[in-house]
Amino acid sequence: MPAKNKTTGQPLAGAALLKETCRRIRAARSYWDAHNNRACRGERDKAMALYESMSAAEREKVPQALRVWLRYRSEKYFGEHRTQPGRGRE
Repeated sequence: MPAKNKTTGQPLAGAALLKETCRRIRAARSYWDAHNNRACRGERDKAMALYESMSAAEREKVPQALRVWLRYRSEKYFGEHRTQPGRGRE
């Protein structure tokens, strides 16, 4: 039997949003370090969606190392200019 999802359906706000965003970025970085690109891409996309829903003041509370990785370094590898996974090799 799968684990029960404990989400209430309400969007995150305040400290909970900050905590979840940082958690997702750290998870994406750990997947990146483990060379698990598919999982990294999924976590990065979720983290980016949360990050973009934050106000400018809330974004400043995210540690700089996480912000830099999310916005710049990961964009280099997962940006729109890159070939999407699953296409190419045949």
